Amino acid sequence: MTMTMTTQPQWKQDWSHAIRQELENNILAFWMKHALDDNGGFIGEITQDMIRVTDAEKSLVLNTRMLWTFASAYRLYRKPAYALIADRAFVYLKEHFFDSRNGGLYWMLDAQGNPTSDKKQVYGQAFAIYAWSEYYRATGNREALDEAIALFKLIERHGRDNVHGGYFEALAADWTATDELSLSNKDLNEKKSMNTHLHVLEGYTNLYRVWPSEELRHSLEALIHVTIDHIVDAGTGHFKLFFDESWNNKSDHISYGHDIEGSWLLVEAAEVLGDEALTKSVKAIALTMAEATLREGVDPDGGIPNEADRSGLIDTDKDWWPQAEAVVGFYNAYQMTGDEQYAQAARASWQFIESFLIDRQNGEWYWSVTREGIPTEGHPKVGAWKCPYHNGRACFEMLERLAR
Repeated sequence: MTMTMTTQPQWKQDWSHAIRQELENNILAFWMKHALDDNGGFIGEITQDMIRVTDAEKSLVLNTRMLWTFASAYRLYRKPAYALIADRAFVYLKEHFFDSRNGGLYWMLDAQGNPTSDKKQVYGQAFAIYAWSEYYRATGNREALDEAIALFKLIERHGRDNVHGGYFEALAADWTATDELSLSNKDLNEKKSMNTHLHVLEGYTNLYRVWPSEELRHSLEALIHVTIDHIVDAGTGHFKLFFDESWNNKSDHISYGHDIEGSWLLVEAAEVLGDEALTKSVKAIALTMAEATLREGVDPDGGIPNEADRSGLIDTDKDWWPQAEAVVGFYNAYQMTGDEQYAQAARASWQFIESFLIDRQNGEWYWSVTREGIPTEGHPKVGAWKCPYHNGRACFEMLERLAR
């Protein structure tokens, strides 16, 4: 039985109200006001002090995440203004990012919408599936579903490793092999990564909600097992991050944000798939990951430092997205166990966001703050990777979970 607001505990009512205000009056409002570009679609960059960089490149990540976020907002709240932004994103992706010759989507465009990087980054293709399937959920647009299905089949045909399992990082424009694999200058140029597999998982999960084909079911189930067997370190409760094609580990870094994000996305995938035995196994693994993050990766102020290795913390800044994912990941652990420490951790994460990350002057959230809570310099407010997806999704998820 769904719990109504009138029967919720007071703390849930108060928290839901705060989250809804943040979502609609700050996050979504900021992007609707500032992100639209006169050249079409969305501007590629706005600096931290709100200077529009009119010649900035446009990334597939930002544009697919805009579509996913505003399609989700429209699906949940049915406000026409959200549909207009989602429509704008869908049209721009189709008209400028879509590779009509080879299929799939370009990785990067110039400010006028011409390709500057035409490689097929599997991470980006997965986000298009995530976005298109959400747009279909929100609007019933059959073209979006058809494109998501076609892109799924392209990834399976060209990006899947049929020998060792999993998916390669990237392919050339024509879906042949390439040596240019890395997502960004922060990532290793390896054949496989946790990050790509995590977001293929999320895209396939959302597509399965609206297209539960046997082919997709097989791929999603296999991907869950690949994640459990190769990417999660069962001994530590952390994700391993980079691999060669045979799944040999190439990094000892720990990303606490990905650990806590992955813990709830794995559970979501198994639950959508509907396999009770697999879901039970996944929940146990997810709880191990949440436990490890709570034990090792949370400061007394509720914030999560970015990265560690065997020697300890190596990046003590606190980026915006791990904090958003921690709210959902810890609350998911609370829902699985009823253990109050996870509810408290989720609320502490939200309090950290309210205290340090929300930009009260310009809107939206800072990219990151130092361990002392001071905003870091040199990061964009809008950019190739700075989008309303992590913080918007955390709000969507928490509003639904608190209402249960």
